[in-house]
Parts: sequence; structure tokens; C-alpha cells
Amino acid sequence: MNIMQSVRIEKLTLNFGSGKDQAKLEKGLKLLQAIANRKPMKTITNKRIPTWGVRPGLPIGCKVTLRKAEAKALLKRLMFAKDNKVYARQFDAQGNLSFGIPEYIDIQGARYDPEIGVIGLEACITFEKPGFRIKHRRMMRRKVPLRHQVSREEAIAFMQREFQAQVEEQ
Repeated sequence: MNIMQSVRIEKLTLNFGSGKDQAKLEKGLKLLQAIANRKPMKTITNKRIPTWGVRPGLPIGCKVTLRKAEAKALLKRLMFAKDNKVYARQFDAQGNLSFGIPEYIDIQGARYDPEIGVIGLEACITFEKPGFRIKHRRMMRRKVPLRHQVSREEAIAFMQREFQAQVEEQ
């Protein structure tokens, strides 16, 4: 197998959406801090949606991004919470994987905190191949060719091989 065609984890992003409820947002910040051991950042809305009570500049959620070994270690714990099962529909056409965890106490090593209560979060895993730097570098930036992008089938095979994930059709 060509080394340049091997799939790897680029990043793992944990998201928590609270809407306009600022008390819930504070709980989400504590939750992501406890799970990832990193300070999460608030996500701020740009749109005005009066029916939801959302206006520009209002924090409506938080997220934290992990890369390399930290991402891999946390993904193992998250997959344990999902009983190593994911659905094929959770993979998109570019090979990214997204799934939700209804209760954070299912995550291996997470302890119940009465201040937080029982809430869930979403995990998004972005996969890449060596050479993806060309789309982020400063000079001579290029698009990643279609033949070098991570396909849905390659991402599924990676999850089955590296994390012994059971990918179910439904």
C-alpha cells in the first residue's frame, strides 16, 4: 500500500449547542473542559433569528478541537460510549464522521458532576491523507485532487481497522 494513501485523523471536534440559554452554555463549557482537558471556545452567531431569540454576537454554543495523539485517545473513549457501533449514514461523502453522545457519563473516565447535570454533546472526526497540507499552506496553495481525497469507504475501513468499530447499515 502506498504510504501517501493511508488515512489518518486530522482532528476531533467536540461541539455543544445551548441556544440562547447562557446558563446551559456555562454547563457546556465545564463539560468540554472536563472531557478534553482543554479550554473550549464559545461559538457566536452571525444571524438574527427572532423566533429562536438569537441575535448577532450572542454566544450559542462551544467547541474544542483536538489533534494527533490526543484526538486518537479521546476517540477511543468516545467509541466506548457508543459501544463501538456507528451507522454508515454518519459518514459523509468526504469521509468525515459525526455522531452524538446523549449522556456524557457514558464516556469512559467521565465522572458525574452535579453542577453540569446530564447533558450530551456531538463529536465530529475529520480524516485526511498525507499531503493535505497543500490546501492549508501559505504559499502555492492548491486544492486536494479528487483521487487523493478521503472517500466514505476509506473512512469506514479506517474506523473498522483502527478502532474495531462495527459499522451498521440503516
